[in-house]
Amino acid sequence: MNREIIVTEDGSHSLFVKDMGETFHSKHGAVQESAHVYIKNGIALINKETINVLEYGFGTGLNALLTLEFAVKNYKKIVYESIEAYPLTKSEFKLLNYNDFVKTPVSLQKLHEIPVDINEMVTEQFSLLKHFCKIEDFNTCNKFDIVYFDVFGFDYQSELWSQEILQKSYDFLNANGIFVTYACKGLINRRLKEIGFTVHKTAGPPGKREMVIAVKKI
Repeated sequence: MNREIIVTEDGSHSLFVKDMGETFHSKHGAVQESAHVYIKNGIALINKETINVLEYGFGTGLNALLTLEFAVKNYKKIVYESIEAYPLTKSEFKLLNYNDFVKTPVSLQKLHEIPVDINEMVTEQFSLLKHFCKIEDFNTCNKFDIVYFDVFGFDYQSELWSQEILQKSYDFLNANGIFVTYACKGLINRRLKEIGFTVHKTAGPPGKREMVIAVKKI
């Protein structure tokens, strides 16, 4: 991918993919978007001491870094698993400024440098397992309490919002598990409902009217 670092409106970095004409995060603020979608309206809703997370799209590592911060602040144990088809290079991730915004015991660079396909205890409260593969090719016997669905938008990668991919997300979740995403497209919401999710719309981050929280009710 042909990518360049940009500065979003809250001062935090994101990446612009020149081939797509799309950014990894909202131009209104990368950190504030991720914190609103995946922390405030995602993992913070789960009332468990140990929380198993599956992230679609490790990307810049921002969601993982914010989740590590959440674990430390809230005395939670997080088992974090993430999928990425096109990992950042060292020359890219070492320039990202998220450690200026997110205070954690380890740096963003450390998260990126953890070896692939090895479950590593980053801290006593947070473990990370990364898979470098396409989402379509990913499978696991593990079960999760929450799925962070943070892939590129439907207009750019519609295949990642297919019934098949969303069904796999449902299957990976524990009962009452949460699927959370920044998107709120009618077609996607209908697919989630057809699969069996209970879909809730809520206020989106700055610059976006709504987002979706879907629950696997059994």
